[in-house]
Amino acid sequence: MRSVDDRFYHSKAWKNCRDEYKKLHPYCERCLKEGKLVPMDIVHHKVHLNALNISDTSFTLNFDNLESLCKDCHNKEHFAKTLPKRYKFDEKGQLILYEGKA
Repeated sequence: MRSVDDRFYHSKAWKNCRDEYKKLHPYCERCLKEGKLVPMDIVHHKVHLNALNISDTSFTLNFDNLESLCKDCHNKEHFAKTLPKRYKFDEKGQLILYEGKA
């Protein structure tokens, strides 16, 4: 049996909403704020869906709660707290926290 999340994300209402949002926001909105033009990959809910709000279409299908993200920004949003920190050396040989692509 599919979970509530699965049923929502496979619904026609979500797919239509997602597709319309993608047309209006074809680039990653977080990257755009940094001056980078990166194609979007995922329509993300700013306030994450859960068992209490997933049935509220004024919340789940509301453009005010949506954001176009590239895969990197989406992964940072969902996995930044659980992934191990990565480090690299900068051009001066100093060890720095690395938050970009591997």
